[in-house]
Amino acid sequence: MIGISILNGHAILPGADKAEPLHLHIENGKIASVGKAAPIADQLDASDLIIAPGIIDLGVFKTDKPAFRFGGITRAALMPDQSPVHDDPATVRFAALKGKPDLWVHPLASATQGLNGLHMAEIALMKEAGAVGVATGRKWIADSGILLRIMRYCHALDLPVFVHSEDAGLSGNAVATAGETATLLGLSSASPITEALAIARDLLLAEESCAHVHFRQVTTERGLDLIRAGKAKGLRITCGITPGHLFLSDNAVSDFRTFAHLSPPLRSESDRLACIAAVADGTIDVIASGHDPRGPEDKRLPYSESAPGMAGAETLLALSLNLVRDNVISTGRLFELLASNPANILGLNAGQILEGYEADLILIDPDAPWQVDGDRMAALAGNTPFDRLPVQGRVRHMLKGGKVI
Repeated sequence: MIGISILNGHAILPGADKAEPLHLHIENGKIASVGKAAPIADQLDASDLIIAPGIIDLGVFKTDKPAFRFGGITRAALMPDQSPVHDDPATVRFAALKGKPDLWVHPLASATQGLNGLHMAEIALMKEAGAVGVATGRKWIADSGILLRIMRYCHALDLPVFVHSEDAGLSGNAVATAGETATLLGLSSASPITEALAIARDLLLAEESCAHVHFRQVTTERGLDLIRAGKAKGLRITCGITPGHLFLSDNAVSDFRTFAHLSPPLRSESDRLACIAAVADGTIDVIASGHDPRGPEDKRLPYSESAPGMAGAETLLALSLNLVRDNVISTGRLFELLASNPANILGLNAGQILEGYEADLILIDPDAPWQVDGDRMAALAGNTPFDRLPVQGRVRHMLKGGKVI
């Protein structure tokens, strides 16, 4: 097998701040050499393009292959909030097969039966069926005893626990963050401390259980301060965020825009700026799309009756590149957030351009201009709060396991 050589590109290597000019060679679905091409091989010209590891989208709500392909996502960790819920080996096994051969879906198992927060699911059996982690879904487990038991069990099985951080006793049915915008619109709202309270409890449980806990979305300054303190203590914790909370504040819902109805709800401008700072200082480990395509039956409703969620797979890369252009982070750090850190959390031999790693790669034109258009998106639905926004950055080629997709 002669493999394929990628020539004339600039590759993002582990630990480097920016892309470096070099060739790559791929054989048998893996990166065979970094820095040189094979004399006899199929060739792919990457002139003027950045060669980056394929994006690993940590925590999507739908398997949406066209949207993932457009956005450069080669692997996706699928949340258990499905119909039926991924709370048994059969549903997990089926989910793992859905993306092949050009996408790898990594199912996250439901922590409790039916995501009800009451009875622990068969976690060990679901791991055998292909689950790479356990998640509470969009819900918060109120019973600390049950969650501690889940964390201890997952620690023994070496599985990360993905938690949703909103104290349901305080948030109730709120659809907005308490503040001027929610008051002016008359929306049911909750204090942002709902997040900090949930994080504080789960940090104590993480310390008690020694489990790896991933806080899927941390969106407030107080929540991020708690994460920093937990990391300083040496707890095995990671956290993520989506572009929605990095680039939008609660002002985005001022005209009752249901496409900006997210979970957790959009926060104040000061919290948004704190999130940008947390990306810069390394507190935040992952940027994920939170991809949750919702049709008119879910979004064309009064704000309080609409479903939360946004179609984020197609815009994840282009929006995240703004952090590089604004000198918040380097290009190398961006792909730690998008690829290598998610791979490490899931325990995958991917997410970095290293010899022996899976040849999941994307070739990017970082300056290519385009406009987000919710009516023309490849996703199952175009519910994006970034509709009509001019952006830059397009994926020109994608390789999955060394195969050009």
